[in-house]
Amino acid sequence: MHRLNHTLRLGLKELTSLRHDSVLLLFLLYAFSVAIYMPAAGSVIGVHNASVAVIDEDHSHVSRKLGEALQPPEFQAAVALPYDQLDAAMDSGLYTFVINIPANFQSDLLAGRSPELQVNVDATAMSQAFMGAGYIGRIFERELLDYANQGSALLTARALFNPNLEGGWFLAVIQIVNNITILAIILTGTALLREREHGTLDHLLVLPLTALEIMLAKIASNALVVVLCTWVSLEVVVKGLLGVPLAGSLGLFLAATALYLFASTALGIFLATLARSTPQFGLLAIPVIIPMLLLSGGSTPLDSMPQWLQWVMQLSPSTHFVSLSAAILFRDAGVSVVWPDLLALAAIGLAFFAIALARFRRSLTS
Repeated sequence: MHRLNHTLRLGLKELTSLRHDSVLLLFLLYAFSVAIYMPAAGSVIGVHNASVAVIDEDHSHVSRKLGEALQPPEFQAAVALPYDQLDAAMDSGLYTFVINIPANFQSDLLAGRSPELQVNVDATAMSQAFMGAGYIGRIFERELLDYANQGSALLTARALFNPNLEGGWFLAVIQIVNNITILAIILTGTALLREREHGTLDHLLVLPLTALEIMLAKIASNALVVVLCTWVSLEVVVKGLLGVPLAGSLGLFLAATALYLFASTALGIFLATLARSTPQFGLLAIPVIIPMLLLSGGSTPLDSMPQWLQWVMQLSPSTHFVSLSAAILFRDAGVSVVWPDLLALAAIGLAFFAIALARFRRSLTS
């Protein structure tokens, strides 16, 4: 009972210390608001709102149908453009795509003569140009097949979830996962180093406290702060501002987040025991955090990585957290589905905690 009381009081001390650290508070506010909303709302993966002009020299039903097939949100409404303005429009960068449909296009198509149309692309738009040209080719192919078969033999694909295929929906959740990883390591590591640099850690050692109590207090208090910030961010930023429909159980996700924080905060304490100052801790944290963010499956699918790297990343708690986050929030997976990842998180967390505790005890006596 005394140990629990000591841990609670130490946890309150950690929260009080964090409350007076304006820099970390601002970083928390930024990490769970602006750092999530800006990438999800501003960065678009794929073609979005691309400008298109159509030079229709055929003036047929097929040519009109092709022009009307380019619809938002991928493309702006197609603008009719005279042929003599083609070069000027491309030179000025007024349109990303200019499509030239030649005369007699429909009649040649019906006669089986394989007519050609020209798609002029402004390659300086880079990703829009590269991906947009493929989009236009597939859209035109679908429309021409539909015209030739009168729509009877075509398979229509419909996206029931995220019908406009907004990449920001998935990116918002991944940003939260990444920020949880960063903050879990930084908050606990800097909290330990701040006490060591200010001399308060020596004061704690004079008291009848154990290394386990000190470490549990730091993990629990910082985990509580991150879980609360995650919940507010999901409700206000992801669901409110971005309008992402989260299908799964928010309570299960927050419980999984707490389990993940148990592992990642222990890792932060371990790194802090290796460092002697906050700048040194930052240098140690960089080569640990970056692989956890880039190789966990959020940015690049695990299946596309070398087999040996896939096995190595199974030892990282972030790999399992990314997997169960997508399963819970997007696919409404329950405990019966994500229990292997939860079990892996628990095992990795216990291993990290034991290693960090042993290192922390040695650092207190050295």
